[in-house]
Amino acid sequence: MNDRVDESDKRRFASYNILKYHRKQVMDTPGSAEQMQDDEPKDIAERPQWDNQVQYLLTCIGFTVGLGSVWRFPYLCQTYGGGAFLIPYAIALVFEGLPLLHIELAIGQRLRMGSIGVWNSISPYMGGLGVASLAVSFLISLFYNMIIAWILWYLFHSFQSPLPWRDCPINLNHTGYVSECEKATAVNYFWYRETLNITPNIETSGSFQWWLVLCLATAWCLVYICFIRGIETIGKAIYVTVSFPYLVLTIFLIKSLTLPGATDGLIYLFTPDWETLKNPDVWLDASTQIFFSMCLGFGGLIAFSSYSVQKNNCERDALIVGFMNTFTSIYASIPIFAILGFKANENFNKCRNGNILRLTNSFNIGNENITLENYDDWFNHFNYTDPSEVESLNLKTCNLQTFLDESASGTGLAFIVFTEAVIHMPGSQVWAVLFFIMLFSLGLSSMFGNLEGILTPLLDLNIIPAWIPKEVLTGLICLTSFTVALIFTLGSGNYWLGIFNNYVGSMPLLIIAFFEIISVVYIYGINRFNDDIEWMTGRRPNIYWQATWRFISPLMLLVVFVAYVVVAAEKRPTYNAWNPDYVNFPLADVQPYPEWVYAICVLLSVLPIASIPLVASYRFMGFLKKYIMNRNNPNPYQNQ
Repeated sequence: MNDRVDESDKRRFASYNILKYHRKQVMDTPGSAEQMQDDEPKDIAERPQWDNQVQYLLTCIGFTVGLGSVWRFPYLCQTYGGGAFLIPYAIALVFEGLPLLHIELAIGQRLRMGSIGVWNSISPYMGGLGVASLAVSFLISLFYNMIIAWILWYLFHSFQSPLPWRDCPINLNHTGYVSECEKATAVNYFWYRETLNITPNIETSGSFQWWLVLCLATAWCLVYICFIRGIETIGKAIYVTVSFPYLVLTIFLIKSLTLPGATDGLIYLFTPDWETLKNPDVWLDASTQIFFSMCLGFGGLIAFSSYSVQKNNCERDALIVGFMNTFTSIYASIPIFAILGFKANENFNKCRNGNILRLTNSFNIGNENITLENYDDWFNHFNYTDPSEVESLNLKTCNLQTFLDESASGTGLAFIVFTEAVIHMPGSQVWAVLFFIMLFSLGLSSMFGNLEGILTPLLDLNIIPAWIPKEVLTGLICLTSFTVALIFTLGSGNYWLGIFNNYVGSMPLLIIAFFEIISVVYIYGINRFNDDIEWMTGRRPNIYWQATWRFISPLMLLVVFVAYVVVAAEKRPTYNAWNPDYVNFPLADVQPYPEWVYAICVLLSVLPIASIPLVASYRFMGFLKKYIMNRNNPNPYQNQ
């Protein structure tokens, strides 16, 4: 009686074994791309697709060409010796960026799933890789849309005449200007006090700034409207959000080249300082810039390519997207450095005019005798004839190179350096409006990819009930993100945004990229991957792709990761605080992070990628449990 088994159980076991054997044959047979195509589930075969190839490429370009290309790349060029930075950047692009970009576009196009589905289907042990990409996309979208909220705030104020950051406000007694503004500048005051209302340190949270909450809500509403039905609405909006920034950049390029001092900025950009290549930070920043700028490891590119037709040249797409990203970074740097050169000359001449006024009053010289052109001759003359008098005047040291060296990254470039330069340009309101609309378009198109990296994996997991419309799910994601991002609207919000930017968008991306390449090359199988690409494009990947995928890219990623950890461990992280009570104000008050904040920094670096070992461990424990159960309860039909 104990040896008898119900006939239905026999049939169920037999069907299961046949299906398991069939799936194993499909997956283990090289060159079985056509067979896999025929075995696709119906829901994957009916997956939505882009209207056309141009729409797909524009969406990928809009996702990768974001704010990082316009303001972080020029800053890194300025910091690391101008044109010399292009060398490690090009090496990182060729041997890290393009190979991984090709993998993400190809694997998403072939398997037609989001990041979680792709890596889980390659190996259940790699399922945590997709969760890591989803977590990174979620965390980055939080602070990315806060930057868009700041852009909207400045855009609204750009319609005022004069621009509100041109002059300092009058104090309460109407006896002069606000002292904080006088010590700094009107531009800095408008950014730090009237926009952020920033606290003197990160431990002082401050209150929610209602105007920033309103701008953040507006930013998420605009993202939701454009993203409400996924690629159906993205595809329509992307034509504007991608093409408009290039139009504005071209207008700025033409205008900036006519500004006085523009040549000095361009010379500064393209004159290489070869000594900086000895600095290991140059190579680390070049690698992290490639991953952050090209949005590798976010999961958005995999999601976008999953909606592409399978018979598509993904190698060509990778080269086009990679080239456009690099081209835009360099193209945007030209007008930005021309404007920086203009600003540096303005400050340089302002400094010398102040010295001219002091010399004129002290030595009783007629007005306009000392000019900017002959200032050096007069100064040398007075310094030779009456050096003690010249010394008593405490003249400022005016050096054009010093003003050119005043670098600003990210928010500093957009909301301080440019806004200060634009008030000296004719028609300043027009240029301010164009600039911030351009930044808004760049940020919005990148947000599409960030949200797609969240939404598509959730839909592919089938954990969302079918009765919940996509519009409602998208709204819930936006509402949740808005609620969490309210931390950035606090008085200390700018400090927290810097932490998210530095720790979420660096080490986690390197680790995700490393495991993506390892998963495709050594788990999925490079030969099977080559067969898939040949089936999709009509030709096998050449020796360049083979060498980078198999050896060069994983090795470089491993070296960069180890170097990043070593450099990070050698120094305690600090941040620049805006503290009006600081003795050297308006210079930044450099403070170390408190212990609890430093713990959050570590958590933000580890938490997004914790799913990789956790899911692998969970799968392995399940395997051990099943193995032990099979050993203790052998299948009674295995010998039949």
